[in-house]
Amino acid sequence: MLPRRLRIFYLHGFASSPASRKARFFAARLGEEHASLETPALDQGDFSHLTISGQLALLERLLGGDPAILIGSSLGGYLAALYAARHPEIERSVLLAPAFNFAQIWRDAIGPRQLEAWKRDGVLSVFHYGQNRQVPLFYSFLEDALRFEPFPEFGQPTLLFHGNQDTSVPVQSSVEFAERHPNARLVQLDSGHEMTDVLEQIWLEVRPFLSNRLVDSEC
Repeated sequence: MLPRRLRIFYLHGFASSPASRKARFFAARLGEEHASLETPALDQGDFSHLTISGQLALLERLLGGDPAILIGSSLGGYLAALYAARHPEIERSVLLAPAFNFAQIWRDAIGPRQLEAWKRDGVLSVFHYGQNRQVPLFYSFLEDALRFEPFPEFGQPTLLFHGNQDTSVPVQSSVEFAERHPNARLVQLDSGHEMTDVLEQIWLEVRPFLSNRLVDSEC
């Protein structure tokens, strides 16, 4: 059984929401262990003005310096890594296809022509999976993302999951991160970016990773 004392946060991916399938999965599994999962809406209801700085500030307000465990998916995984690098009180993290080198991934995915149009017009239409519709996103999102280090340096124990068939975030980024960080263990899976087809397999690794640390914290 997982003690309730330590706070656990799930950080959803870009253009997603607290109602995502992975968020609901982890909430259900942790609930079976009598632990609760906090799943904030990282865009705070204003996706158009989303920035990494704003998301980090939200976490700081929500956590208030409390020790916690962070579970993050894609951009949420990168956000968890950034936050852990700046907050040693974070106990450990679980990163699902973390979008390391996020700004460069975005520039490569968009391409120079669309990138220039985004910069010129100031807004880009993006499909928001949580809202199931196209939503405008301001160029300040990318400008802000460029301020942050591609591979955050942090020493807390970390469990990484990445699909070998991921076409959104290269698995090699997680491979390289794990090779340079002895605190991180990488589990490569036969899956794509979402990894919703291997969630039970992921939980078999996550449960002991969380349980052991939480039990230790009670001693």
